Amino acid sequence: MQISAADATLVGELTVPESAGNLVLFAHGSGSSRHSPRNQFVSQKLNDAGLATLLLDLLTRDEEAVDVRIAQHRFDIELLAERLVHATQWARRNAGTRQLRLGNFGASTGGAAALVAAAALPRDVGAVVSRGGRPDLAGNELPRVRAPTLLIVGGEDHVVIDLNEQARAQMRCEVRLEIIPGATHLFEEPGALERVAELAADWFLTKLG
Repeated sequence: MQISAADATLVGELTVPESAGNLVLFAHGSGSSRHSPRNQFVSQKLNDAGLATLLLDLLTRDEEAVDVRIAQHRFDIELLAERLVHATQWARRNAGTRQLRLGNFGASTGGAAALVAAAALPRDVGAVVSRGGRPDLAGNELPRVRAPTLLIVGGEDHVVIDLNEQARAQMRCEVRLEIIPGATHLFEEPGALERVAELAADWFLTKLG
């Protein structure tokens, strides 16, 4: 899919299983893209559970090339969230997705973008999941989030656990912090990413309805 976002055109991969009632938009971060094998894996598991997914590049190809060299955009939460808002508005207009309930899935700095976008569109975004995310980077937007939020962190990712706990303390919506024992930041350990996908699917199916 190609999605117009102000001065940029975003590229995404949309998968809508038969009878899907919910759509999860993916926000990648920290130099990742829709080709991320981890988010591709989680997306496939969500599809298997009957959830539609939109894997989205929040940066253009030129922006990604710059980001790879000097990490200019991956911490620009305002930009990433703005692009996710445009994608959400596109999903609301698109004939194939406008009837679906929407949720955000964010990884790394994309976790902050997912939350900021949810705060900006409280009537559209019904649930958020963050995997190994940096919700602390959402800053002053955290108390404005209304969507039920699941924060998933690896048990060995100690710094990120602390940052997620700090963010949770600032939030006013329903928030759950799920720590996966033995997992590191990328959830590369056997069974860790499977557990992430299972938790995410359950959260979206329960909170979105």
